[in-house]
Amino acid sequence: MTDFLDYPDYLLLDAELSDTDLALRDRVRSFGLQRIEPIINDYWERADFPHELIPGLRDLGIVGTFIQGYGCPGFTRHAAGIVAREMGRIDGSVNTFLGVHSNLCMGSIYMLGNEEQRQRWLPAMARLEKTGAFALTEPNHGSDSVSLETSARREGDVWVLNGHKRWIGNGHEADVIVLYARDEADGNVKAFIVERAEDGQYPDGYRPTPIAGKIAKRAILQADILIENLRVPAENQLEHCESFAGVNRVLKATRGGASWEAVGHGMAAFEMATRYALQREQFGAPIASYQLVQEKLSTMLSELTSMQLMCTRMAQLQERDELTAAMASMIKMTTSRKALMMCREARDMMAGNGLLLENHVARHLTDMEVVSTYEGTDSMQALIVGRDITGISAFTRKQSNK
Repeated sequence: MTDFLDYPDYLLLDAELSDTDLALRDRVRSFGLQRIEPIINDYWERADFPHELIPGLRDLGIVGTFIQGYGCPGFTRHAAGIVAREMGRIDGSVNTFLGVHSNLCMGSIYMLGNEEQRQRWLPAMARLEKTGAFALTEPNHGSDSVSLETSARREGDVWVLNGHKRWIGNGHEADVIVLYARDEADGNVKAFIVERAEDGQYPDGYRPTPIAGKIAKRAILQADILIENLRVPAENQLEHCESFAGVNRVLKATRGGASWEAVGHGMAAFEMATRYALQREQFGAPIASYQLVQEKLSTMLSELTSMQLMCTRMAQLQERDELTAAMASMIKMTTSRKALMMCREARDMMAGNGLLLENHVARHLTDMEVVSTYEGTDSMQALIVGRDITGISAFTRKQSNK
């Protein structure tokens, strides 16, 4: 029973992993249990990021995930998924920090920057000497990010940016921010690097404010950012982003991280619910002995196993560059729904005790509410799949003149 709860893998999928990937799994899992879990509830309750973890995260050798060279590990898609899964099993906030820094920010520089730009920023970021952020979402453009309104105007050897970004993870204290804006001259979306100075100050015109009052992922802060006549050197424009297709290249390469994280939260929920059911006694017996509880646990394990299978297949398709946007959307929609259900079931099984941070499940539950929202809500994912099924887009419908 102990081994099973340590790695709930009913169809023995991890048995197919290489020794290298098994060692990676165990290394990340051990770090999470020994370094993150004992402190994360306190940071979560204070809505503060655990900067004390930065040296340990650096030494894990996971920063940069799929990036080849520049001090990055060059993981396979499956290995990168294992990192997100094992981090998600422990805490969603830390996983989000890594996803934003390693995949979205560093990934943008890796895929859209020239060699000089890669050499300039990636090695220091791989060592976590500098942290990153990815500024795409705007107050009025979440699901329809392609319609972003932040503007860029070329003036000699600088670009002048104006606009508003919101829900930007680490955007209030990152050293390197990849910021997407629309060129006023040709209407195309371009990518720019905003840098924080060594004294910690941002350039004039970049005004970030941490968003307060969140009920989830409280140990990673998101920023609301006002951009007013922000002057960015021309050499800070990422050379290979000339349209929104550049953004899509990054999103396609990083697609799947949220699904793997959902698996991690689901694994945590199943583990916690099972342990609690075996220990908690009511009416003279462990609640695990009652039929209703065993049915719930069996259903949770079935849902978890289907999520694991989907993500394993997703990684295989990614490696062959055969994963379509609709496939990724179906997997993200399904894993989010299942993991959220599992976290709710685990919380319910613990009754009032499930509301306490010390039992961890409430943190996973609320964090899964976030996973179900970011990188496309379940509704948006369903419409992407629906378009693939029917050939009809529900996103762009002609407006009636009446």
